Amino acid sequence: MIRVLQADITDLRVDAIVNAANESLLGGGGVDGAIHRRAGPDLLAACRRLPEVHPGVRCPTGEARITGGFSLPARFVIHTVGPVWHSGVSGEAELLAACYRNVLDIAHAQSL
Repeated sequence: MIRVLQADITDLRVDAIVNAANESLLGGGGVDGAIHRRAGPDLLAACRRLPEVHPGVRCPTGEARITGGFSLPARFVIHTVGPVWHSGVSGEAELLAACYRNVLDIAHAQSL
């Protein structure tokens, strides 16, 4: 079952949360940084163990990866990288749709 909530994502006791990450998966600002801080250093270590598909890129735009939730109440974190908007003429809509599809595919594969 999928439910939509308005809450602090780092407080949710759920099967998985979705992180709008950067391609390195090594944390950043905003929600990504908050998730990494709350999950603790094990999340960063797990992300570092994910293979790079290009130098510095563990998750290309439009794709998704899964890690444990570690110190989060969520069991898993599904990381996905959305496109940077360039007036909608650079395939942004297709890449964003791919993010949603890939997140749902991972959730389904994990029986979440």
